[in-house]
Amino acid sequence: MIIVDQNKKKLQKKAAVLVEALPYMKKYGGETFVIKYGGHAMGDDTLAKQFAEDIVLLKQVGIHPVVVHGGGPQIGAMLKRLRIDSEFVDGLRVTCADTVEIAEMVLCGNIRNRIVADINAAGGRAVGLSGKDSNLVTASKLTRTKRDPGSNIEQAVDLGFVGDPTRVEPKILTQSVDAGIIPVISPIASGEDGHTYNINADTMAGAVAAALGARRFFLLTDVPGVLDRNGDLMTELNHADIDALVADGTITGGMMPKVETCLKAVDAGVAGAVIIDGRVSRAMLLEVFTERGAGTLIRA
Repeated sequence: MIIVDQNKKKLQKKAAVLVEALPYMKKYGGETFVIKYGGHAMGDDTLAKQFAEDIVLLKQVGIHPVVVHGGGPQIGAMLKRLRIDSEFVDGLRVTCADTVEIAEMVLCGNIRNRIVADINAAGGRAVGLSGKDSNLVTASKLTRTKRDPGSNIEQAVDLGFVGDPTRVEPKILTQSVDAGIIPVISPIASGEDGHTYNINADTMAGAVAAALGARRFFLLTDVPGVLDRNGDLMTELNHADIDALVADGTITGGMMPKVETCLKAVDAGVAGAVIIDGRVSRAMLLEVFTERGAGTLIRA
């Protein structure tokens, strides 16, 4: 009798969750979500499988997920094994010809193949792509300047084969989505100069989201979202809010480029961008299918 009662309670709890989620399933049915997947969540076997299951569930309820993945730590580990030194400028890896070749091998090899395999094992149909495929993304050489502390003069810094997406042709993505396939994209692209470029995955994902007119752009990170001065999560912000938070020093450091990526996406037509903690189990589903959500939603 006790076992029956326990099973009944479990079923009631699942039913309650479905009832709460149903309006959101209807709200987002037929919409495209672009998800940047990376950080510690990608290196944890349990979280990786849960991520794949969540992506498949989104597809099953009529949402069209498109995944763009990172892989900085894995690239760093391979460079270390090969005894190739890395230098960073503003969080971007200076990428020589050898390094970009290794980055392409790591990103378009083990990392992407594992994500595709996990999604397929969870019951989905995924395909691996890079920016090179069908001219999906065209890149230009990214430039940065650095101030010389001695002379206080800004000097150009050569980042090597680090690129910035200048054009996205999403036809191969829309065709895949229409065929019921989940695209998994590596942040590697060709430039008009014929060279291969490594692109920051956040930037790549934001550009893809804008090109697809995505309803949501999810930035899975290793932080809960944007926090106020008391360390509490701010669940929704707009452009004016963010300008004020930057001005008063609340948003600083590593959060700055994440927020800038989200603002660039919403300014380009994405309905909303979400900074969310990928280390939290089912965080993306909590954000999509509950009233409170689980991260920071940024709108124009």
